[in-house]
Amino acid sequence: MAAQVHLEAELPDLVRFREEWKEEVRQRRAASQQAHPEPDSQTHRHAPSLIDTSQFPASITAPASSNIPVQPSSQPDSHSRVAASNSNASVHTFNSPDSHNSSALTRAVGIYRSAVRHEQDGLLDEALKLYSQAFRLEPNADRAYFLEERRSRQLATPVPLVEDLGSLPNATCTGKGNVNAAHGTTIIRTATKEKYCASGVLAKVIANFPADLAFTPEDEREGAALNAIPDELLLHILRSLDTTTIERFAVVCRKARVLTLDSSIWRDFVYMAYKPPQIPDADSVETIIKRFNANYRQTYIEQPRLRFDGVYISVCHYVRRGASDYAWVNNMHLIRYHRYLRFFADGIVLSLLANEEHTPQSVIPVLKPSLQMKGVHVGSWQLDGSLVRISNLVRASVSALPCALIHLRHAPQDYPRSRYHFQMTLALHSKPLGRWNRLEILSYESISVEEGEVVPCVLKHERPYWFSKVKSYSGYH
Repeated sequence: MAAQVHLEAELPDLVRFREEWKEEVRQRRAASQQAHPEPDSQTHRHAPSLIDTSQFPASITAPASSNIPVQPSSQPDSHSRVAASNSNASVHTFNSPDSHNSSALTRAVGIYRSAVRHEQDGLLDEALKLYSQAFRLEPNADRAYFLEERRSRQLATPVPLVEDLGSLPNATCTGKGNVNAAHGTTIIRTATKEKYCASGVLAKVIANFPADLAFTPEDEREGAALNAIPDELLLHILRSLDTTTIERFAVVCRKARVLTLDSSIWRDFVYMAYKPPQIPDADSVETIIKRFNANYRQTYIEQPRLRFDGVYISVCHYVRRGASDYAWVNNMHLIRYHRYLRFFADGIVLSLLANEEHTPQSVIPVLKPSLQMKGVHVGSWQLDGSLVRISNLVRASVSALPCALIHLRHAPQDYPRSRYHFQMTLALHSKPLGRWNRLEILSYESISVEEGEVVPCVLKHERPYWFSKVKSYSGYH
């Protein structure tokens, strides 16, 4: 009771509206009793409610002081007319037929639903008015709306039909146009018996696609030439493109999105990318694919891999104090240098430390195993999960002309022997998902070739490596 008095004190508009509504109900009831006899209480039934009144305050669900039952009227009031004209969804009533507060909450939910639809359609002014009207009618209209929507979705959710997929026990296979996500992977089976795999948010989006998809032209009066090309031919063309082009084509329309999910497209990328030393051995790729429920696209995006179609660059800075002829003058110099890492499919890695005299534009075109330059090291790499282990880093050569870029035609194993070699451990990250474009240095150590002593090297002013794509570099093949 104290909570209800406090609510009425804070909302005078609600109290005034409640009194006016009570008076209107009494007048309608009197007119209805004169025109029609009161129905039998034993035969009068109400539809079950979708809203649990136990979750709302007592001031909302409890009946008012008047216990007069409210009879349905053939002429709805203004609020009911607004809700009915702007919403196609039915409004469910509470189980308590004697509570006019329940009826007010039901009307408020209907108005709130109309406001949501107006907001989705971009009619913000009308939506704001309806929101205000719903909250004046019932302060908890938003809670009731979301609760009813949640229960409606639960009642409307069909039972998924799971077929036997053999090696894919966690996948759900559905008919054409019907997608049910199960355990993160969904397989869409079309009439042509082709399979398209999706997972996560993408699977939920595809679930709303219609059964029959087609390319739609920008001008509806013109036809789409792609509709005349069979899907098999389109898939053959897509298999010859790179992943960036495929994903750009996928955003054209819904059919393009579904076509680019074909397993045959991404299967080729997976088997080209995941080879030793990307994985421990050639048989490990089957285990990786099985872990992602044979979703090749998800495997290619989420399984760590080093990229060969570019170079990882770290831009580092530090401040150095310069010499001065006067004690009251301090000269400070900002020094910039770059670290480069280029990985090759055969397990070779090039490491280069270059000062600001050699810009990336001049270094990247000549960063090859045959490069002879001060600061160049060559070694081998191995990817272990998300850890990149670089070992046997030895200095390629010390040229007689410092800072000169000279091409030498000899194999990497012909480099002169060194008393020390280095090893690095880096963490591979992806921002955003699927790029695998960031390397963070975890350790840098020197190893004595004769004694085998390992000495950690302290690196100062180091920054993470970021991937930069180079068109002239070959990728996976």
